[in-house]
Amino acid sequence: MTSITRRLGAALGAVLAAAGLSGLAPPAGAQAATFTWATANDILGLDPHANNHGVTNAMKSNIYEPLVRREPDGSLAPALAERWEQLSPTTWRFHLRRNVRFHGGQPFTAADVLMSLERVRQNDMAYTVASITAARAIDEHTVEFDTRGPNPVLLQDLTLFFIMSRDWVQANNAMTVARAGQPGATTAFAQLNTNGTGPFRVVERVADERTVLAPNPNYWGGALDHGITRAVFRPIASAPTRVAALLSRELDLMYHVPLQDIPRVQNAPGVRLLQGPTARTIYFAFDVAREESIDQPGSPNPLRDVRVRRAIYHAIDMDTIRRVVLRGTTTAAGLPIAPAVGGFVAELNTRLPFDLDAARRLLAEAGYPNGFRLTLSCPNNRYVNDEAICTAAVTMLQRAGIQARLDAMPFGRFLQRGANREYSMYLLGWTPGNFDMSNPARELLGEGSFNWGGFRDAEMDALAAAYGQSTDQAERARLARAYWTRFQELLPMVPLHQEPQVFAVRETVADFTMRVNEDLELRHVRMRR
Repeated sequence: MTSITRRLGAALGAVLAAAGLSGLAPPAGAQAATFTWATANDILGLDPHANNHGVTNAMKSNIYEPLVRREPDGSLAPALAERWEQLSPTTWRFHLRRNVRFHGGQPFTAADVLMSLERVRQNDMAYTVASITAARAIDEHTVEFDTRGPNPVLLQDLTLFFIMSRDWVQANNAMTVARAGQPGATTAFAQLNTNGTGPFRVVERVADERTVLAPNPNYWGGALDHGITRAVFRPIASAPTRVAALLSRELDLMYHVPLQDIPRVQNAPGVRLLQGPTARTIYFAFDVAREESIDQPGSPNPLRDVRVRRAIYHAIDMDTIRRVVLRGTTTAAGLPIAPAVGGFVAELNTRLPFDLDAARRLLAEAGYPNGFRLTLSCPNNRYVNDEAICTAAVTMLQRAGIQARLDAMPFGRFLQRGANREYSMYLLGWTPGNFDMSNPARELLGEGSFNWGGFRDAEMDALAAAYGQSTDQAERARLARAYWTRFQELLPMVPLHQEPQVFAVRETVADFTMRVNEDLELRHVRMRR
């Protein structure tokens, strides 16, 4: 077990012990059931190689499978690869599980892995295989990967690399990947149809209304003890409506529970509340690439000046946001990664102090004694109290002299506009898919598709590249420290807090295991029967 998985296991173990989640054994011979759950936003489609989004990735995990999967406590386990070995610092061999079939009946072979590797490179899930430079089939059930250099977190990277059927993709002309918001995404075959090897298969999909799944009767892992005959996912954007659906027994489980409703839900008969930490960090980021301001066309972009970014940081009163907006449920962050993530440096996880005088002084030094116009763009149905955080921040920026305004929108639209790089300043949350800093270093601060502000720094890029290929733990720690020290000098982001996860579960559910990487996989649910 790596140090990363030990940290994850310890964190989630404490959560499970505190919540008392051992569950009750269902009575023998009882009937199975429909399981219905809801969250605020819908999945972004069914294509396993598109849309790097937490709710969407969790849904994919019910249907499709990777070679290596992550367990709820953060540890790694065999999935479609039953074992593997490292032949050299840059060559890995994976022995594929035999007697596995896709939902459509096609046998799973090495050809499916090679096709999936080629296909996933087209879209924002490409980071899962970014270090792989070559792949080959040794035989029908053995594949080898060559990496650009040593990659100590390759197995962690592969946990969200989902395998598709080559024959199915070819038969349905589905090789092209279309992310939500891109041309053709709403009609792309793989966004509307599925054929995985996972424990559940999709039987109905109505966007923004419901996704219905049924158990895979031919699952290679055998019949799972979940007691689910039908699973219905319902996106319910309105928090009051979501709570009402839970309390009226329309739902078996919901998340996130609105913080203001926690006492009400906690005291409702037949409902238990489960809370715990996550590895998701919420942050503000800036457009630093454009020379011209989005908000004041014809004027220079003030966010390119680190003094302005530092002024904004000083203007954010995170203690008040934690106490008032987030009701004391979160931990303030000084880095954009959580303690459970590899590369976290505890002594650098400190925030700049809230200091309006310092903010105003820095703005004046940068040439903006009277401030400037600035739009803060935020989702309003993705993260815990996301719009409320932004509303508070706008008021704080105004007190520092910046003419700030709020632009809040549903998460699907927010992602589309972000991908088009339409924002001056925006709020986003991030859980590294591989639970290592190499992921945000690439995806948020490097060449990745979620670096919407266009920030790049050659020194940080070089440190991240060296970190990503080092297998020496002391050297990796040194490189991580240097990377985050440089980050704090340049401030391309304002880290805010580690988001909590708050689930409400009805008595119809005997056991539900929270995951450090959040959201929900049906194989970790067990109905009371």
